[in-house]
Amino acid sequence: MDSLLLSIHYSDPLWIAIAFLCGLAIKLVGLPPLVGFLIAGFVLNALGAEGGDLLSALSDLGITLLLFSIGLKLKLNSLAKPEVWGVATLHMLAVSLIIAAFALLLSYTGLPLVSELNPATALLIGFALSFSSTVFAVKALDELGATSSRHGRIAIGVLVVQDIAAVLFLAISMGKLPSIWAVALIALIPLRFVLHKLLEQVGHGELLILFGITLALVGADVFELVGMKGDVGALVCGMLLANHPKATELAKALLGFKELFLIGFFLSVGMTTLPSWTEIFIACLFMLVLPIKVAMYFGFFNLFYLRASTSWRTSLNLANYSEFGLIVGAIAAASGWLAPEWLAVFAVVLSLSFILSAPLLSIRDSLYEKWHTQLRRFERQNRLEGEENLDLAHIQVLVLGMGRMGCAAYNAMAENYHGRLVGIEIDPAKAEQHRAAGRDVVGDDATNPDFWARAPELLHDLEWVLLTLPNHTANINAALQLKALGYNGRIAATTKYPDEEAELKAIGVESTFNIYTEAGVGFAKELQTFLEAKPEE
Repeated sequence: MDSLLLSIHYSDPLWIAIAFLCGLAIKLVGLPPLVGFLIAGFVLNALGAEGGDLLSALSDLGITLLLFSIGLKLKLNSLAKPEVWGVATLHMLAVSLIIAAFALLLSYTGLPLVSELNPATALLIGFALSFSSTVFAVKALDELGATSSRHGRIAIGVLVVQDIAAVLFLAISMGKLPSIWAVALIALIPLRFVLHKLLEQVGHGELLILFGITLALVGADVFELVGMKGDVGALVCGMLLANHPKATELAKALLGFKELFLIGFFLSVGMTTLPSWTEIFIACLFMLVLPIKVAMYFGFFNLFYLRASTSWRTSLNLANYSEFGLIVGAIAAASGWLAPEWLAVFAVVLSLSFILSAPLLSIRDSLYEKWHTQLRRFERQNRLEGEENLDLAHIQVLVLGMGRMGCAAYNAMAENYHGRLVGIEIDPAKAEQHRAAGRDVVGDDATNPDFWARAPELLHDLEWVLLTLPNHTANINAALQLKALGYNGRIAATTKYPDEEAELKAIGVESTFNIYTEAGVGFAKELQTFLEAKPEE
């Protein structure tokens, strides 16, 4: 036990405690806790603190589990869609050139660091800053309950394409091609049947969690052994299980561990290096390009026939710079291509983009409502499948979220509202399964403002809305959307905790159903009915 404690730097627990306090303080003012973790990193950095091995290990493990979790939800066919690979490719090329041109323009100002830039170095900087952060975007989507939404799936697909480009760059820049043994990774395709069998046998407890963590770490190590990026190995291993019925359960089981370990990543970003005022100023100049980067995402998504609201949401998911910039900075500095001070510039740019992007995501829908007339002018007339208008004029009961609770609610009301009941499921694959089972279910995201624009007659006869979305934030957003549209009918929602019930009722939700409390009440009633009926038998 003593040797284990000695392996932990004495400062690591203190830094994590400070991260907790900063995260709590930020949460109390309505911002995501990760902003607090970044601020904690900056404060500790300014005080001269340095993280130990524990912080580094937490960061690495958090990113590995994050990418493994992405893989669990990622279908290969999603990457083959033009709105994914087309936008990712065009955006990388265009933004790399724009940022490179901006960097060369800055070189004429005589500022330190930028004054000696040449076109090749400027293009390297542009390439590094053209990426968006996988860690930040996926964590934000998780918190919003939007990972399976159309805009979430497209954003993740774009990020995966960018990650593939990053792997290729690292291999070329380091002069390190994958080993000949990398060809043997093809064996993972038939191996997935063995992994599926194992997943069926591990049950639902600690073995399930251990199976997921082990597979993520082993997959990362195997890819590293053959000269490929370990994080890609974790992603691929997750994708091998993506079609298994227990993939969602596994992702939920790993959620708490992933959230905990990622604290190390956000702390590490802030503690990377201590920038000078010159480096902070140059980083702020590159922040001026971020709106252009987001605007180009929006334009390219519209070019590929997405609705303006979907393009808007997807673009804001990607409205940040990537931790890949730190990796490029380290490689370029070690190779003599960039001055070491550029690593501090990339760290500040990354952190500032996170701090700006986090609160922006929380107000994106209100901004869309304010600017929707102007934004819709960029839409193209054609519609992708799943974004066409909906005829829901006859509907009286709407169930938002067709998980286990939503499905049970749908089945309970189907007899009294036959033909006047519809369910909304954010995951198109699950929506298709419900339709195959005879339920009237639409695959869409009801928290998206344009969902109601697609179904303009829906509110006319609507009497009941049941909010059974898997995430409390999503339930809140859906309820606020309904109130903003002038809906005066009845709203009921599922919750897990008393404070969630209070928050929902404060915004006008009439009835709340605590799934933990009510499940016990339901069980007791069923048991009482059984015991009363038994003597008669």
